Amino acid sequence: MRRLLVTSALPYANGPLHFGHILEAVQTDIWVRAMRYFGHDVIYLCADDTHGTPMMLKAKAEGVSPEALIEQIGREHRDTYRDFLIGHSIFHTTHSDENRTLTQQLYRSLRSAGHIRTAVVRQAFDEHENMFLPDRYVKGTCPRCKAADQYGDSCEACGATYSPSDLIDPKSVLSNTVPVLRDSEHYFFQLGHFESMLRDWTQGGTIDDGVRNKLAEWFNAGLRDWDISRDAPYFGFEIPDAPGKFFYVWLDAPVGYMGATLAYLNGDHDAFNGYWGTDSTAEVHHFIGKDILYFHTLFWPAVLSGAGYRTPTAVHAHGFLTVNGQKMSKSRGTFITGRRYLERLPPEPLRYYFATKLTPSLEDMDLSLEDFTQRFNSDVVGKIVNIASRCQVFLSKAQQPLSATLAEPALYQRFVEARGDIAKAYESRDFAHAMRLISALADTANQYIDQQKPWAMAKDPNQATAVYAVATMGLNLFRVLMSYLSPVCPHMAQAAAEFLNHPFTHWDEVTTPLLNHAINPYQPLAQRLDPKVVQSLIEPETPVMNPSATATAPATTPATSTSNTAAAKAESTAEITIDDLAKIDLRIGRVLEASRVDGSDKLLQLLIDANEAQPRTIFSGIQSDYTPEQLIGQHVVFVANLKPRKMRFGTSQGMVLAASDDGPGVFVIKPDPGAKPGMKVS
Repeated sequence: MRRLLVTSALPYANGPLHFGHILEAVQTDIWVRAMRYFGHDVIYLCADDTHGTPMMLKAKAEGVSPEALIEQIGREHRDTYRDFLIGHSIFHTTHSDENRTLTQQLYRSLRSAGHIRTAVVRQAFDEHENMFLPDRYVKGTCPRCKAADQYGDSCEACGATYSPSDLIDPKSVLSNTVPVLRDSEHYFFQLGHFESMLRDWTQGGTIDDGVRNKLAEWFNAGLRDWDISRDAPYFGFEIPDAPGKFFYVWLDAPVGYMGATLAYLNGDHDAFNGYWGTDSTAEVHHFIGKDILYFHTLFWPAVLSGAGYRTPTAVHAHGFLTVNGQKMSKSRGTFITGRRYLERLPPEPLRYYFATKLTPSLEDMDLSLEDFTQRFNSDVVGKIVNIASRCQVFLSKAQQPLSATLAEPALYQRFVEARGDIAKAYESRDFAHAMRLISALADTANQYIDQQKPWAMAKDPNQATAVYAVATMGLNLFRVLMSYLSPVCPHMAQAAAEFLNHPFTHWDEVTTPLLNHAINPYQPLAQRLDPKVVQSLIEPETPVMNPSATATAPATTPATSTSNTAAAKAESTAEITIDDLAKIDLRIGRVLEASRVDGSDKLLQLLIDANEAQPRTIFSGIQSDYTPEQLIGQHVVFVANLKPRKMRFGTSQGMVLAASDDGPGVFVIKPDPGAKPGMKVS
């Protein structure tokens, strides 16, 4: 039995989880479930990445403390991961006592070993906000291609990299003022000290060939020292003996893996060293996206080695996810959050589809909504689940148990022997190959049933025993298939186990078939996907009048809600008449009460006074950008004659208007001072 500690990359705690997060979590979870099913001892850890300037500024904009924002986002992330059946042993936070202690301890060890140096750095300073600006908080014209509105570290138009001081006409993103250059002492981790160690580590089976080729480019370019400090104000951990200096988020974020380990082990340092100590016999596996390879394959193993800890056993990187052949984009409506999906569809179809796409390579993957629908309906519902549905009826009607012998022992053995190749595919993270093997077996099982034609034999009472034998054979083949699919579709496998009246406990148990065994009444294991529902993932949910999705339907969170914005932009080119406009009754309302909606990470329930007989209840998807306290007493503009819509949370009696674009944030439209509830907007 192997002991494994497995992690997914830490999602940043400034917004909802999107499909990119879900892809990685599903990949990791499938691997973890498979390894546990093979009999290994596995801990699966993750945490929210909580520090940095963006978190500090977002909390300030929302009028809450960073700690309160972390707690809210953490709760939403945990719920979303749970609903996608992600089986974390613990989902922690980098803003923890464990992480603070470990980060400071690692830093002191690196400093004592001579791996930290200081140097004066000249960087952009916003005099209006009284703070140094990260590169991405400075915008200007690219010095090479002259493209406007480019970030301070690289140009999206020509790909050039530079420093903010190289920009033409630089402006602070925060205040739109011209930043000045100021000197500040910074702390650097000397990555070059570890070049020999890193070259050896990367050749020891820790990374795949595609990653190794990328690292060769970085080695050839030379390993640069890494600035691990930031100036106050900054939300993070203060550097010991350096007042006003804080650890850069990318230093303490990976230490969050260790912090989560210590929290999971309830502070047991001996057990902790059993995973992270240099004498550890356990395996440490990191699952990440290819965009953070540099940090996980160079900085992180070097920091661990320099501080006296073991290095990772392996770093597994995957490619990016596109939707319908395009990058995930708010303006195109293809930036899909996990919660938006879950409000429409169950988790296992997406888990299965991701599995059909995931390989050990760094190649990008595309989520084609049409292919997604057809693949799940065909492979899972039409092939695998259909076997159970077709066969159980012959036993259930006669209230018969499974037969005492197998009709085709050789065929069953063929299915059993496939488990070796499928296990290898799971182990190597080639889930796409595993799904192809399972699907091919499902085809064989259905061909067997079609050839035997039990429905035809059932017409002859003398053929009853033969019918039961075929049904028994089919259900045993189905059991093998569900066993192999269980890491991908765990709830479906659990439901199948309840139907078969026998649990799935370990990978090799299918070597023994179920015979002379009573099964339970059959319940549908999966439903076909409705193409219209699937397509709604990227379609506006509400009329164009609601560009920010703050409407009656369960809406996307404002930070990622752009399908409606895109629709509004598209429709803005089509003229309407004054009669069309007159149909919309816009009125002023005052928010009497506001509260979060249980079961939704995006909706607020508002009680609106519009000078009517009774206040109106309106559900609005603005929870990510407004707290209930910020809205109580505020005047808003709402659509008064929108047909009420029944939701699982209640009935929404209108639509609050808000505005957004491709950037972060949504803004509730408010009237000028003096406006009163019930006034008509004209």
